[in-house]
Amino acid sequence: MADLTSAKNHLSADVEIKGSIKFQNELTIDGKVEGEITSPGVLIIGENSEVRGEIKTKSITVHGKVQGNITVEERCELKGRAQLIGDLKAARLVIEEGATFVGKSEVSPNRGAIKATETLRTPEPVKQQSILGR
Repeated sequence: MADLTSAKNHLSADVEIKGSIKFQNELTIDGKVEGEITSPGVLIIGENSEVRGEIKTKSITVHGKVQGNITVEERCELKGRAQLIGDLKAARLVIEEGATFVGKSEVSPNRGAIKATETLRTPEPVKQQSILGR
């Protein structure tokens, strides 16, 4: 029986799609796509690919061209030959030398870590005040 939890899908260079794409695990696109791409999984945009449309995934690696906004829960990686024209929202962003990015980026690391830091800092001013009060 096949292990469906690690399913990897591939759209080859000769494939052209107009419309929305939804997938669960991992998808590599080497062809042309025009439309929205949505997934809780991992998306890889191949070197020869051209994507026009909104992308919302868990993480993405871009080697080719994307024209549209990208929103990812975790990591976005723009490789050396990548071209992104659009806005980007991610928890982590890696841009290699040579990549082209035209748009706005919003990088928001895990908010839980920020709250934990604020909680740890709260007792410090109270200690300082009690020392100064003596």
